[in-house]
Amino acid sequence: MLKPEAKMPGGMLGIRHVALFVKELEVCVSFYVDMMGMQIEWQPDADNVYLTNQGDVLALHRVDYVPQAQQRLDHIGFVLNSIEDVDGWYDYFVKSGVKITESPKTHRDGSRGFYCLDAVGHLLELIYHPPITKSLN
Repeated sequence: MLKPEAKMPGGMLGIRHVALFVKELEVCVSFYVDMMGMQIEWQPDADNVYLTNQGDVLALHRVDYVPQAQQRLDHIGFVLNSIEDVDGWYDYFVKSGVKITESPKTHRDGSRGFYCLDAVGHLLELIYHPPITKSLN
């Protein structure tokens, strides 16, 4: 196991960028733009799109592949500002036909979230997590 040899530097803001391979690029872009309100930040060509929500970057790269049932990626978490926001997003997704895999649940640490699938099957968690929310406000 690696051990730090010096004091860890500051400035880490957390995970603000995720890149995914997708086969159905247009379907995936539509989900994040139309359903989640992200905007296209940059599209260098027909096979690569960079989306933003003014704080994060989600890169989608078209590849022709057959997704494996078991992948290394478990889920992508989207942090919400309040417990009420969790329920609002849940209701919105249910009404919009998004596949919910786990209904909202409040955990003993005060966080609350739920899981759903994006348009091409990536597992998403929408979560209110007090320590993260505090650090972003």
